[in-house]
Amino acid sequence: MTSPASSRRHTVIGLVLTALMLFPVYWMLNVSLTPQRDMRKSPPDLFPLHPTFEGYRAVLDDQLPYLGTSLLIGLGTVVLTLVLAAPAGYALAKLRPLGGGALGLFLLVAQMIPGIVMAMGFYGVFLDLGLLDSWWGLIIADSTIAVPFGVMIFTAFMSGIPGELVSAARIDGAGSLRTFWSVVLPVSRNAVVTVSLFSFLWAWSDFVFATTLDGGGDLRPITLGIYKYIGNNNQEWNAIMATAVVASVPAAVLLVLAQRYVAAGVTAGAVKD
Repeated sequence: MTSPASSRRHTVIGLVLTALMLFPVYWMLNVSLTPQRDMRKSPPDLFPLHPTFEGYRAVLDDQLPYLGTSLLIGLGTVVLTLVLAAPAGYALAKLRPLGGGALGLFLLVAQMIPGIVMAMGFYGVFLDLGLLDSWWGLIIADSTIAVPFGVMIFTAFMSGIPGELVSAARIDGAGSLRTFWSVVLPVSRNAVVTVSLFSFLWAWSDFVFATTLDGGGDLRPITLGIYKYIGNNNQEWNAIMATAVVASVPAAVLLVLAQRYVAAGVTAGAVKD
C-alpha cells in the first residue's frame, strides 16, 4: 500500500513534469501577447506586462482563409480515411482474407516510411496527374498516413466484437456488407472516433506535404499561413504565436471531447478475456 508521503511525492513529481511539458504552450501564449518592440528584450518577461492583440488582429485579417482550408482538408481526410480503413479493418478482423497477415505487416511497415520520402514520391505522381497546388491532392496525401493507422485500429477493435453477433446477423439473412454497416460499424464507435481524431490532427498539423505539394496554390493550409510570417529579415513572432494559439484551439477541443473514446479505441485488442 502506498504511504501518504510517497503519494504526495509522486503528485509533486507529476505536477513538475506536467508544468515542464506545458511550459512551451504557455510561452507561445505569452509571446503572442508581447509587443514586437519587446521581442528581443533580455531577459524576456515571464508574463505579458504590456499585452497587445496585434498578433490576433493579424490572424483575423490574414489567416482565416488558411484556417478554412485546413478545416476542409482535415474533414476530407477523415472521410476518406474512414471510407477506406473501416471496411479494410472489418475484412481483416472478421472475413480473414488470404494474405491478411502479410497485409497487416505491410501496413505496419508503411507507418515507418518518412513523410519527406512519401512527399517526394507524391510530387512526381501529382505533377503528372495535375494535382499539385490543390486541396484534394493534400487530402489524398494526408490519407496515406492515416489509413494504415486506421486499418490497424479498426482491425484490433473489430476482432474483439463477439463472433456470435456477426453470426446472428448472417442467420437473419444479412450479407457481409449489411453486417458491416448495420451491426459491426455501430458498435465500433470508439474506433471511429479514434481514427477520425488522429486523421484530422495529422491533416491539420501537416507541413511536409503542404509545403511540397501545395506551396503556391490559392487554398493553402494554416501551417503555410504561419510560415508566411517567417522571412530572412522579418520574423513577426507575436503574429506567428497568435496564429499557433488559434490553430491549437480546434485540436485541443477535439482532444478534450474525444478523450474517453480515444482511450477505449487505442487499447482495443490489448486485453483478451
